[in-house]
Amino acid sequence: MSCLHKRSKRTKSEEQAFQERVKKVSQENRKRLGLEGDEDLQFLLTGGLLVKIRSNSWKNSRFFKLQDDCKTLWHESHKKFKQNQTFSIDDIDSVRRGRQSEGLKKYTEPSVEEQCFSIIFKDRKKNLDLMAGSVVEANQWVNGLEKIISNMRNLNPQQKSEHWIINCMRKADKNEDNMMTLKELKHFLREINIEVDDTYAEEIFKKCDTSNSGTLEGSEIKHFYDLLMHREEVDVIYGKYAGPEGQMSARDLLNFLLNEQREQVSMEDALKLIEKYEVDGTAKQKKHLTKDGFLMYLNHEDGSIFNPAHKPVYEDMHQPLNHYYISSSHNTYLMEDQLKGPSSTEAYIKALMKSCRCVELDCWDGASGEPVIYHGYTLTSKVLFREVIKVIKEYAFKTSDYPVILSLENHCTVEQQKLMAHHLISILGDALVTKPLGKTMPTNFPSPEELKGKFLIKGKRLNTLDAAFNNNSTIEEDTVSEEDEASDCKNGQKAKPKKSKIKLAKQLSDIVIYCKSVHFNGFEHAKDKQAFYEMSSFKESKAFNLAETSATPFIHHNMDKLSRIYPAGSRTDSSNYNPVPMWNVGCQIVALNFQTPSKEMHLNQGRFLPNGFCGYILKPEFLRNLSSQFNPNTLLPGPWQKRKTFHVMVITAQQLPKINKDKNKSIVDPLVRVEIYGVPADNASKETHYIDNNGFNPMWNESFKFDIHVPELAMVRFVVEDYDSTSQNDLIGQYCLPLTSIQNGYRHVPLLTKRGDVICSAGLFVHLQLIDAQ
Repeated sequence: MSCLHKRSKRTKSEEQAFQERVKKVSQENRKRLGLEGDEDLQFLLTGGLLVKIRSNSWKNSRFFKLQDDCKTLWHESHKKFKQNQTFSIDDIDSVRRGRQSEGLKKYTEPSVEEQCFSIIFKDRKKNLDLMAGSVVEANQWVNGLEKIISNMRNLNPQQKSEHWIINCMRKADKNEDNMMTLKELKHFLREINIEVDDTYAEEIFKKCDTSNSGTLEGSEIKHFYDLLMHREEVDVIYGKYAGPEGQMSARDLLNFLLNEQREQVSMEDALKLIEKYEVDGTAKQKKHLTKDGFLMYLNHEDGSIFNPAHKPVYEDMHQPLNHYYISSSHNTYLMEDQLKGPSSTEAYIKALMKSCRCVELDCWDGASGEPVIYHGYTLTSKVLFREVIKVIKEYAFKTSDYPVILSLENHCTVEQQKLMAHHLISILGDALVTKPLGKTMPTNFPSPEELKGKFLIKGKRLNTLDAAFNNNSTIEEDTVSEEDEASDCKNGQKAKPKKSKIKLAKQLSDIVIYCKSVHFNGFEHAKDKQAFYEMSSFKESKAFNLAETSATPFIHHNMDKLSRIYPAGSRTDSSNYNPVPMWNVGCQIVALNFQTPSKEMHLNQGRFLPNGFCGYILKPEFLRNLSSQFNPNTLLPGPWQKRKTFHVMVITAQQLPKINKDKNKSIVDPLVRVEIYGVPADNASKETHYIDNNGFNPMWNESFKFDIHVPELAMVRFVVEDYDSTSQNDLIGQYCLPLTSIQNGYRHVPLLTKRGDVICSAGLFVHLQLIDAQ
């Protein structure tokens, strides 16, 4: 908080006036967040002592306090050069009650469970493990933080923008007198990512300083703010459709929705939008939409690029499991690289909270007799198998109700395998599928709907499912060939002989029902000899080769069986392959390293964005129909060929973040690239010119055209970069979604960080037309 900084002493009246201003700012921010009079928020603004916990010996009391912007948490630090530390509420991923983090479980006693909580950050920053003085205080901290996080996320882009700009203004007001000098104005412009020459800055200043006082205050600052927020491109669009009174009538709005947005709507829909977005009471009574109301519409869900009809679960979820793409993770336990990075239950939480529906567990004998999970033959740390299963049980269905597949890579001795089976059965309970659904032997997979809230085990099995169904006894243990992946090259060196065998315990074998791992011996063999529940894992090189040389047989194989693809063992940095060619041939479990932010993960996030972000996407009909002869590489005529022309006009961007805050030259020079990913014939990329020194409101007005052959498999990715003539461009933000989920017309595109988190207030403004090709 500002009053904790060292400053020259104020007089009594100055201090009183200052405190009044602080109170007013705090009230305005509470009002903006819809938390006026909230007791938990007031508690955070007052602040209090919390014990910060790092180890058994490092447990120190620190004062924490929410600043009056209601967006920044301040805490004292005893570091020599960092006595006051802050972090933004925007950086928080979640707040967890109790001793849920690995640190709190390790370094605190169960008796203080209800006094503990953890702040989990979006990036790789370590969790903040904290303990309050009482249960009541712990609840107030957690409740207050959760309310702010929730309400901040629910602000529309325009409100986020206002919140951000007003707080930047306050930061620029160095002496906190609620006035802005020319020097402070220049500082503010740099803060919001605009570089202007001195003459232009002076020009704006003079224009707003109507009192000629040499400072901007009150209504003058409001005038400056309005000038700054003015969007010329919106004026042009609004002016084209507004009536002679200068406002849009319901009929004008309907014309706009039909002609520009290409929406199938009626007058009733136009009236609903006016009711929803118009802020002026008089205009609303007249059933008119003012420019402010129009801007509100553009900045809300209805004006987004992402079709709101695709936001909830809207697809048929009653088809067999193998008819869906399934969001899948590889080496889920790793937080970083595959050589010496930490293994952690936290990695499973992060993946599951991103709706990942297939997680991997590399299981090895633990020294204490308890199986552990880690990357074998490496220096990655180990985590107990039972702890991982507990975490999976707790977090599996928080963001999606649909089934989770536990992909076991089993290297354990029989004794520890029995313990694995025991932990799976006792911890997961009724949620674990231990026998086929129904009363007769199945011939096909159940649907995601039938498997809601259930866990499936993928692993080796000693006998057929028929034997289990008919209660045929089997030997207690036997040898089976090791999982393909286990015998793959680990870190460039062969881990074990290719044809290695492993002894399998009956208890573990018996809970493998719908996902029995078998070696792949060719498509003909699989067709003739494999049961529907027998599935193979393919290393990326093998899978890409098959997709290239035998695309149609691969597609037919995936019509009644599951396929899992995984990254090559040589990817020791946990990098990823392009998942799109694998989806093109109908592979369901296309496993990626979720811990590695990359273009490939952006594509994965985009693929699973629609359908309630539930981790399951129904494959196109031509990837499910046995009569289909679809081949993504040759594109013969067929129902998949629904040729479209995709017109994209990149108009402007708003409030792009700085990315090199530590460098003197921190104003960005943004450019936008539009990328299409799909069948090889559709892959394309086009980019705008770059704009010098403006990340606040750059304008491009550049148009691109893409020819699309198979729209049901195409994805579009918007990339905003900071141009650099001497080195690689830096990523500012990105957004990816399936082409079939876009809305036509003038649309707002949210921007995400490299890690896939929303960048508050930033966005692109575009015009899109996806139309049938002539």
